[in-house]
Amino acid sequence: MRSKQSANARSCRNGSGPRRNARSLRCARNCMSNNSSGTAVLVRCRCVRDKRRDMLGRGLRNCARWALDFALPPRCAGCGVVVSDAHSFCADCWKRVEFLGQGGCATCGIPLRATDIDTCAACLAKPPRIARTRAAVAYDELSRSVAIRLKYGRKVAAAKTMARYMLPLVGEGGADRLLVPVPLHRTRLWWRGFNQSALVAHELAKGLDIDSDPFALIRVRRTPPLKGMTALQRRKAVAGAFRVRDKAAVAGKTIVLVDDVLTTGSTAEACARALKRAGAVRVELVTWARVVRPAQLMR
Repeated sequence: MRSKQSANARSCRNGSGPRRNARSLRCARNCMSNNSSGTAVLVRCRCVRDKRRDMLGRGLRNCARWALDFALPPRCAGCGVVVSDAHSFCADCWKRVEFLGQGGCATCGIPLRATDIDTCAACLAKPPRIARTRAAVAYDELSRSVAIRLKYGRKVAAAKTMARYMLPLVGEGGADRLLVPVPLHRTRLWWRGFNQSALVAHELAKGLDIDSDPFALIRVRRTPPLKGMTALQRRKAVAGAFRVRDKAAVAGKTIVLVDDVLTTGSTAEACARALKRAGAVRVELVTWARVVRPAQLMR
C-alpha cells in the first residue's frame, strides 16, 4: 500500500497520472468543434505562413506567365503578327472579318439584308431538321485560313480561337443540352490524328460548362471529299453515313452539333436525321464559318 502511494506521488511530480490525463482531456475538448450531428471535427486555422505560401505561389505563376509571353508572345490568328491578347485578331485582320453573330434567319442563320422578315423563304417552304443554325463568321480567305491551319496544319490552338467567338452562339439551356461534334470516319481519323470539330466542342464545353460527347455520333461509311460537289451531290454522298452509338445518351435531349465550316448543310442534315431517329428532341448547329455566297461552294 505504501509503495503504491509513493508511485502515485512520483507520477504527480513528473506531470503524469490523473492530473496529466485530466489536462489532456481538457485540451482535447477545447480543440474539438461541436456540430449538429454530435461528431467532433478537428479544424486547423490558416496561419500567416499559409497565406505567404499562397502569395508566393501566385507570384511565381505570374512570373512564369510573363516569361512565357515574352518568349512566345500571342499572335494574330489571321496573319501571325504579335498581338496583346491570345486567340484574337490584329486591327487589320479584325476589319476583314465579317462577324455574323445572332442576326439573320431565325432558323438557318443566313444573313437577311434589306428586309424585315425573321425567317428566310427556304426555311418557310421546307423547314430543316436543324431547328437553329449559327456561325461566328462568314467564309472568306481569312476564316478559311484559320480552319485550314487547324485541320491540315495541326495548329490545335486554333480550336480555342474558334471557340472563343462561337461561345455566344450556343445559347443558354438546361442540363438536357449536349455538345456533339460532327464525326470523322475512323480511317480519316487515323490519318489526321484528331477530329477538329471535337477539339472545338471540347473548348466550348469548358467555357459553357456543358457536357460534350465526341463518340455519341459515329460515321459508319467513308464518304468522298465534298469539295467541289453541288448541293445535290453532297446530299447523296452523306446519306446514311451517320449512326448514333448509344440512343439512350441522346434520347430526350437538345443536341448542339459542332462543326468548323458550313457549306450547303448536307452533312449537318444527315447528322440531324440520325439524331432525331435516336430520340433527340431538338438539334441545333454552331460552326466557325459558313458560306454565304453561292460562288464559294465550289472552292
